[in-house]
Amino acid sequence: MNKKWATKRLTINLASSEAEKLEKYCSMTGRPATDVIRELIRSLPAEEIPNAN
Repeated sequence: MNKKWATKRLTINLASSEAEKLEKYCSMTGRPATDVIRELIRSLPAEEIPNAN
């Protein structure tokens, strides 16, 4: 059986200012937070990031 999406539930803690910013953006764009967060994750570079030590 093929599944379109393999899902993993993720819980994050946001500062109140971060949550407010996300809520405002979602309200302005009419998009759910899940879609916005997925888009941001997809925009991350796929290459390995070297250590900053």
